[in-house]
This record gives sequence, C-alpha cells and structure tokens, in this order.
Amino acid sequence: MTHIESESTLVQSPIASVHAFLCNMNNIEKLLPEGKYSEWKSTEQSCSFKIQSAYTIGLEITDNKPHSEITYSSTAGSPFPFTLKVQLGESGSGTQGKLICDAQINPFLEMMVKGPLKNLFDYMAGRLPVAMGG
Repeated sequence: MTHIESESTLVQSPIASVHAFLCNMNNIEKLLPEGKYSEWKSTEQSCSFKIQSAYTIGLEITDNKPHSEITYSSTAGSPFPFTLKVQLGESGSGTQGKLICDAQINPFLEMMVKGPLKNLFDYMAGRLPVAMGG
C-alpha cells in the first residue's frame, strides 16, 4: 500500500463551510492545476477527469464524517484503486486540512507516480484557501 500525505493548509473559513465545499464534487475542479487535466465531468457525489491525456480518474464520496473527514474512493476505470481522505480540524477562527491518499500501486509504478501525486496533493491542499475565497 502506498501512503501519501499532503502538506497541511489553513483556510480562513469555518469548518462547516470547508466541509460543505468539499462534499460537493463539482468544487473539486477548483483545486486542480489548470491545463493539467481535461474531460471534466461532475455531479455533487462524483467526478471524473483525464490527466496527461492518458488516464481517467474517477472519484466518488464513500464516507462522510461531518466537520472532520471526507473519503473519496476511486471508481472503475481508474488506473489503480485508491482512497483519498480529507481530514479537517478547527484551528483558531479557521480550518486546518490535509489530504491523505492510500493506493494499491505496484512497486514499479509507485516509483514513477509517488512524487507527482505528492506534488498534486500539496497543490490541491494549497489551492483550498484560494478556492474558498480566502
């Protein structure tokens, strides 16, 4: 099992607002790096997109602990099975959050994708305050 954690980020919004934002899969696109994905499709419960014009990634909400954790799981067609958790906690007047990915990746593929995935999750965590407007 490959385990990847993003850097922690601070959002100057109440935890309920951050949780609600992340529970709507239509908002996940706002966290992705522009020009690095295509074919975005989403509903409130799931999304899919193509990265590097090669791999389609599908995500759906599979667990939701109000104001603390949201779990997204890969859907059929993703290149490997994984879960992506968002952990949230109150921090002063804002919300602290980070992404945690657990993936079933073979060792050869892990060498190629672990670094880029870590960079992506750090980027997404860093984009959260911007996407939330503060």
